[in-house]
Amino acid sequence: MAGFRIPGPLGLSTNIPDIDSGTLARNASPLAGPVGLIANAAAAATSGGDAEIEALNLATTARTAAYALKKAHPSIKFTSGRRDKMDQARAMASNVVKNRKWIEETYANSPLRKNCQDWVNNNPKKTAQAEITEGLLSVFNAATDDELGKFSKHLSGMAFDVQPVTQDAEKIKATIRGLSGLDKFLDKEGGLVRWHAQFK
Repeated sequence: MAGFRIPGPLGLSTNIPDIDSGTLARNASPLAGPVGLIANAAAAATSGGDAEIEALNLATTARTAAYALKKAHPSIKFTSGRRDKMDQARAMASNVVKNRKWIEETYANSPLRKNCQDWVNNNPKKTAQAEITEGLLSVFNAATDDELGKFSKHLSGMAFDVQPVTQDAEKIKATIRGLSGLDKFLDKEGGLVRWHAQFK
């Protein structure tokens, strides 16, 4: 009878039962580890590296810089990377709600900047973020790809934003300013605290 042996003293080989081969697992079980560790490692491997950075969908120069920054300061959090037109309009609208002049105080002078600020100025009753988002998106939809690319580096994946912090703030800012390919770093945009890095 499978699994049966005559009882014997503990520790002797005669006390080890036979195991029916039909009850064995077909595949070896993975070694135990912290919950989620294997899944997280697999996700990172599949995406080619750090899952948070890969989710930003950055262009090569900005992506390389993001990895360098996180290696130097593992606790930093990225808040934004590449954006489509809707994402850009939404992000800008969240700031316009707080400061109606934010666009002209933040972006370099260009026809598209003027068109965006003109829309805000010409629609004083539009104060909700959703309304402003819709209006700015209409301006973007009327713009050319060249105008959009020159207006914001987020639209080309050549910029990322970092969550501002107080601990080690100056060290982190110094690291950002030293990143390869950096074009501009802002720690304030239109009077609001924002950490924005963009690349050439």
